[in-house]
Amino acid sequence: MSFDIFVVKKGKIEEIFSKARYADEPNTYKVFFRDFDTIREVTLPDFIVESNNFETIPITRIEMIKKDEKILFEKSKHGVK
Repeated sequence: MSFDIFVVKKGKIEEIFSKARYADEPNTYKVFFRDFDTIREVTLPDFIVESNNFETIPITRIEMIKKDEKILFEKSKHGVK
């Protein structure tokens, strides 16, 4: 993954998290992330607690973020969708 793609992805995820936490209902957001060989799904507040604010689960392991049924972020093989 190139540095430019990582920066774009990180910026988009941070924007989604900020909006959810401070301007919306965070429990309506679902975070899907890689946990060894599986993809786990948790609410955004649960992800923040479980990841210790990204200390134990890095942002690079996030595969998708949804609000209700709308996909806000999805990792693709070639960068950000």
